[in-house]
Amino acid sequence: AVCSTSPGKLDAYKAKGVEVFGDGEALIKSGKLDAVIVATPHYQHTSLGIAAINAGVHLMVEKPISAHKADAERLIAAAKANPKVKFGAMFQMRSEPRYAKIRKLIQDGELGTIIRVNWIITDWFRSDAYYSSGGWRATWKGEGGGVLINQCLHQLDTLYWLLGMPKTVRGFCQLGRFHNIEVEDNVTVYLEWPNKATGVFISSTGELPGTNRFEIAGTKGRIVLENNALTFTRNEVPADEWNKTSKIGFAKPDVWNVTIPFGNADNPHAAFMTNFVDAILDGSPMNCSGEEGIGSI
Repeated sequence: AVCSTSPGKLDAYKAKGVEVFGDGEALIKSGKLDAVIVATPHYQHTSLGIAAINAGVHLMVEKPISAHKADAERLIAAAKANPKVKFGAMFQMRSEPRYAKIRKLIQDGELGTIIRVNWIITDWFRSDAYYSSGGWRATWKGEGGGVLINQCLHQLDTLYWLLGMPKTVRGFCQLGRFHNIEVEDNVTVYLEWPNKATGVFISSTGELPGTNRFEIAGTKGRIVLENNALTFTRNEVPADEWNKTSKIGFAKPDVWNVTIPFGNADNPHAAFMTNFVDAILDGSPMNCSGEEGIGSI
C-alpha cells in the first residue's frame, strides 16, 4: 500500500492495483500492514511513527527520526513501551563499505588514540529552485532547519557512529546566506570529545564546486576519504611514543602510505531495508535502531 496527502501522486500506484490511502494514520490503522516506511516531511515523523508503534506496526523512519530532540524522545519512549515492534532509522551510510572500513580501523586500534577529526562536506549545492519546490522546505515550521537537518544529518550520524558522542559542540550558522530562506545554509561546527580529541565540521548548500573530505588523525596515523579513495598514512612509531623518545626536536618517524580498498555499495537503502526485514522475520540486529537516530538530532 502507498499513502500520500497529494492525490495526484497516487494515481500511478492505483493504476497498478496497489492499494492507496490519503491519510497516514488510516493506512497504519487499516490492519493490513506488517511494517511501514515513513518518508514524509520531518514534522510528521513523530506523530506517524508513534501511531505505527502503538498499532503494533514495525517502523522504519527516514531521517530525521524527528525534527527536535524532545519529539525524538517521545518517539523513542513509545518504542520502548512496545518492545515487540521493530523500530529502525534510515541512516544508510552505515551500510557503505567505505565507512564500515573506517569503523573497523578505529575499533581495531589501527589509528591509535583519536586526536583530530575534520569533515568538509560542501558539495551539497542546491539552487533556489530546489528550495521553492515545496512550501515546507527550508523553514523552521516545516523542516526544522536547513543543511544540518536535511542534507548533513547522514554525516552527523556517521560521526556519532564512528567516534561516539562529542562532549561539547559549538556551532556557527549563517541563515539564508546564499538563498532566500530562513534557515542555515552555511555552517562551521567545533566539536570536542571526552578524550580531548577535537573536530571541525563544515557544510554548505551554496558553495561550488564544493568539497567532500573526511580526515581522522590518531597517534598511529591519519586516514583521508576523498574523491572515492581511502588513504592511510601510518606512523612507524606512534606520535605519543615518538614525542617522549625522540632525541631530535624536528625529527619525524617514517611513514607508510597505503591505499585501502573498499567495495561499492550497490544500493545502501536496499541493504538497510533487507536488514529491517531480517530483523522483523529473524530477530537480526538492526543496522541502525530508531533509538540511535537521536544522536544526529
